Amino acid sequence: MAHSNGPRNGKHAKPSNRAGNLKRKRVQEDLSSLVKRVEDIDLKGKFESFSDLPLSEPTISGLTSSHFKTLTDIQSRAISHALKGRDVLGAAKTGSGKTLAFLVPVLENLYRKQWTEHDGLGAMVISPTRELAIQIFEVLRKIGRYHTFSAGLVIGGKSLREEQERLGRMNILVCTPGRMLQHLDQTAFFETHNLQMVVLDEADRIMDMGFQKTVDAIVGHLPPQRQTLLFSATQTKKVSDLARLSLQDPEYVAVHEAASSATPSKLQQHYFVTPLAQKLDTLWSFIRSNLKSKTIVFLSSGKQVRFVYESFRHMQPGIPLLHLHGRQKQGGRLDITTRFSQAQHAVLFSTDVSARGLDFPAVDWVIQLDCPEDADTYIHRVGRTARYERDGRAVLFLDPSEEKGMLRRLEQKKVTVERINVKANKQQSIKHQLQNMCFKDAELKYLGQKAFISYVKSIYVQKDKEIFNLKELKLEDFAGSLGLPGAPRIKFIKGDDTKERKNAARATAYPSSDDENSDEDGEKEKKQPKEKEVRTKYDRMFERRNQDVLADHYSKLINDDGTIADPSKGTDDADEDEDFLSVKRRFDAGDEALDGAASSESGSDDASESDEDEEEDNGNKKDPKVVKISDKDTLVVDSKRREKLLKSKKKLLKFKGKGTKLVYDDEGNAHELYEMEDEDAFKARGDAKEQQTWFLAEEAQRTQVADMEDKAVAKQKKREKKEKRKARERELLAEEEREEAVAQLPPYDQDDDMADGYSESGGEEEEPRPSKRTKVQEPEPVPWYKQEKKKKPSGEGQIQTLEDLESLATGLLG
Repeated sequence: MAHSNGPRNGKHAKPSNRAGNLKRKRVQEDLSSLVKRVEDIDLKGKFESFSDLPLSEPTISGLTSSHFKTLTDIQSRAISHALKGRDVLGAAKTGSGKTLAFLVPVLENLYRKQWTEHDGLGAMVISPTRELAIQIFEVLRKIGRYHTFSAGLVIGGKSLREEQERLGRMNILVCTPGRMLQHLDQTAFFETHNLQMVVLDEADRIMDMGFQKTVDAIVGHLPPQRQTLLFSATQTKKVSDLARLSLQDPEYVAVHEAASSATPSKLQQHYFVTPLAQKLDTLWSFIRSNLKSKTIVFLSSGKQVRFVYESFRHMQPGIPLLHLHGRQKQGGRLDITTRFSQAQHAVLFSTDVSARGLDFPAVDWVIQLDCPEDADTYIHRVGRTARYERDGRAVLFLDPSEEKGMLRRLEQKKVTVERINVKANKQQSIKHQLQNMCFKDAELKYLGQKAFISYVKSIYVQKDKEIFNLKELKLEDFAGSLGLPGAPRIKFIKGDDTKERKNAARATAYPSSDDENSDEDGEKEKKQPKEKEVRTKYDRMFERRNQDVLADHYSKLINDDGTIADPSKGTDDADEDEDFLSVKRRFDAGDEALDGAASSESGSDDASESDEDEEEDNGNKKDPKVVKISDKDTLVVDSKRREKLLKSKKKLLKFKGKGTKLVYDDEGNAHELYEMEDEDAFKARGDAKEQQTWFLAEEAQRTQVADMEDKAVAKQKKREKKEKRKARERELLAEEEREEAVAQLPPYDQDDDMADGYSESGGEEEEPRPSKRTKVQEPEPVPWYKQEKKKKPSGEGQIQTLEDLESLATGLLG
């Protein structure tokens, strides 16, 4: 008998979980030791490599495989504080490795808390630009490849629906402020109540006026108990900014605060003064002299970037040209940054969208064609070169009006620049080439006009008027350097001049005739009587004050004495402009207010204020009158100034009370927009916290009831949809059965009909009535030349007897 290897009871034994238990136990031991090492870390100690820090095995493996071994100064000081769970303000020079200083703590803190996808969102990294967000996400993917966290990139320019479907499963998000706020407001299943860390890269840019409202709205969605990290090359220290982010005792880590310069030590910084009209000539000469270099050229607006790129591309300098600005689509922007990173020699024309955080390898030159708005922007721009202790050079183009103010601002930020001069023999002028291209290409001319307007507008809106003074710039010469035939008209400059002319003294605007006619000896010449000019009907037509289209409005105007204006007088005295625009909208003050007007209907227009002044001087002062402006407000008219107030609706507003806005509820009752409840009645109902608890309970119950109703409605709709689908399936099945039944009928034959329709006795049999639904399709007639002749057997169809003859005749007659 063979020996059985199975169990005695016939059941299979369960596999042993001993290996899994040992693995879990070992992971728990490693985790507990890691937590203890983090608690015992010395915050004042100096760490030189990542292996010296208490990091987990997956993070160490990711850093090693990405070739990150040694620590920079900002990483050595900031990571230890962030691992302890403290809020950090990190400030360091550009290219000093700030990205790893906050990505490593993000991975470690979530790892120590054993974060899974079921715990929801654990960390959020906010970046001001899309390109920087993409760069941060790529670094996160490299160093976090051995972790089990799920990470997502949320930026503009991509499908919102695809992001909404995956957003709820993400543990770490790298995002831009605008798109993140859109998801917080619109995505239903996106929860942030369990968020542990918030990181703001380039925090000074995010916290300025451009993103202030967006950041405030994002912070309103986040839990107050969280860890916040802020990093930038020029860190914000405003108490208001830090209070808005709810930072708790932040640790300020500024590794280069005591340095002699705020820029990298191996960066050579120069500037040279050139008039605005010669900037493009100098830039072209520079590019032609450095064809074996990698250069970034910064301009102030996207329209300038496009014009310079298109014009230089037509002239073919002999080096690849690229352009980057915020108006481009996201796919194109990503492609351009990738191409410039991989290029060995290229020129990138860009706005400040690439001035912060982007790491382009081996950039030789940074050219600032337009002056930066402040010293912080200058520091971030030049930070695209001389990264990670490499060499780099930067050149700043300055107009003579910008030199003094900009150098003072840079000196305050510990930035030293040296002045250089351009060799005259290497200077090339492209003004005539640009004029020729703009003359032949209307689209390029249009781009030049837009570039000119955008540059002037960028100067006009700057706050630092010590540097940016629009009146000192020679705009006509600048327009000529762009190839334009003349400077385009700019509305806001014209409006500024109009304001100055309006505020100028009347004597300067309209000099007296005595001054004009004075001779060299100072004696006034006698006025010569002017000859009477012949005035035609066209002169009168153009000098008419009110055209016929305004006749209806003009007929309702009121004179100063309260009488109705005569529209026929509009063209009689066209040369006399004493009463030009003197009629204003008057306030209807009733009979009491009109008592002060002239009582005579035939009062002449020559009555002046001097007569009224004489009456007041003689002691004949009129009694003050009270005018009722509204139900509650009254105005005492006791002077001429008060009388004039009655003619101006705008000035009367300050004598009226503040209006209240009314809204209507569902029942149609009007009430104020915000009605304050009586405080005593509120306190009588109980404590505020108890009322809050009751209110939340009622709202939760109401929401639950509404949810149940919605589910019931959705269930009913689903049931009705299912019934309709089944009914449609039954109809299709019945129709298929009818078609099969019709297909099984015998073929149609005329002889058979005659044989079946008439019996031997000649009586007609009743045929079944065909159904209306069943439509039998008759076969199409076959042509005579395609018909097959049937061979009838002998004796068939021949008349043999008298009965056969009668039967045939009856069939033919019937």
